[in-house]
Amino acid sequence: MSLSPEHVLAGAQRPSARTADRPRLLIAGATGVLGNAVVRRLVGMHRARHTDVLATMPMHQGMRHVDLHVVPLAEAGHDDFSRWPRLTADIAVVMFDPPRMFYGREKALWTPRPDQLPALGAWLANCGIHTLAVVLPHAQGSLPESLKSGLANLDEHALAALPIDRLILVRSARKPARAAHRHPLDRLAGWMLGVTRFMVPASEQPVRAARVAELVDLALHELPRGSHVLAPALVWQAAQGDSLHMRRLLRRHAAGGTGPQAGAPAPATPARPTA
Repeated sequence: MSLSPEHVLAGAQRPSARTADRPRLLIAGATGVLGNAVVRRLVGMHRARHTDVLATMPMHQGMRHVDLHVVPLAEAGHDDFSRWPRLTADIAVVMFDPPRMFYGREKALWTPRPDQLPALGAWLANCGIHTLAVVLPHAQGSLPESLKSGLANLDEHALAALPIDRLILVRSARKPARAAHRHPLDRLAGWMLGVTRFMVPASEQPVRAARVAELVDLALHELPRGSHVLAPALVWQAAQGDSLHMRRLLRRHAAGGTGPQAGAPAPATPARPTA
């Protein structure tokens, strides 16, 4: 029996039983080296049955089960989340890498700012997510020891108070920006003081974006309910081995072996209303 092209296309687009059981994913900040690596990892590994990526303008893309959701245009950092339509998602991933201007595709994507985290988190919770993963970059060697494994500010405490089941904060060290020195004496001072960048411990050094993306992927799979803060040292240590090594570290973290926030239960919150 011959099949028509219409039947073949319909069969290819019909979701399988395995796909129907996977969560819906929402990604904010799919820009920069890290954002691109996380999208490639989560979409390429087929972790979700459907993925929405926030954008500021329509754009044609060819990835299967991935849609761009255009948000209302506003000045950078002045988005009014109350005007944003409600989406349907189970898991949200937020990143802050700025778009690379020489990549035309990234100019069309929406990138949040760190000070927008509380309002963005409230909008994501309103979308019905049960898990929120946030990759928080920081200047290498600048984070106080007391804040590496805990909630660092009021914005992060606001995220922990959201009515969601699981919060994952990944603290990833960021390479220092190259300073533009115009005066020769400034360049000389920068060269002389540049030796300080070699005095940062190895565990505080930046980790390749592909390894951070792999860690985020495995954390979404391995970590139980509650609030989890993956300290820079844990991120660096996880990047030193394969995926099995990462899974062992995450399970040890979930059991309470890698810091005061490891496996900490989420704050008591009212149950989300069902539609």
